[in-house]
Amino acid sequence: MLLHIIARGKIARSPEGELLERYAKRLTWPFKHTELPDVGGKIPAPAQTPVREVLLDERGKAMSSEDFAALLGRWRDEGVRECRFLIGAADGHGDAARASADHLLCFGKMTWPHLLARAMLAEQLWRATAILAGHPYHRSG
Repeated sequence: MLLHIIARGKIARSPEGELLERYAKRLTWPFKHTELPDVGGKIPAPAQTPVREVLLDERGKAMSSEDFAALLGRWRDEGVRECRFLIGAADGHGDAARASADHLLCFGKMTWPHLLARAMLAEQLWRATAILAGHPYHRSG
């Protein structure tokens, strides 16, 4: 299953960008990272179907790493070919996007900078795939 982060804003050369790349290189599942301008720009069509969309959103559900891994594993086992993780601009996502998403995810009640949230998501994707692979890992991040 393709893991695809779609985020508004440019991460460029930054500590957060380096973290994202570090975890992206560890992933054994297919991975893609797409950047969109802060305003405008179209979210690309899915590369593969069926697809699931996860919005990172303050109204979303906080999950343990194990529960997140179980969700991805269930979708993979159901034949989902692409899982897209959308990170909005500073104002987040609109009501229509929230309503059409398959899952709303948050990283707790605190507010995180968008670039850091992107790196944290990449780390959690690596951790989830390590859990699903039965790697004794996952506590050594």
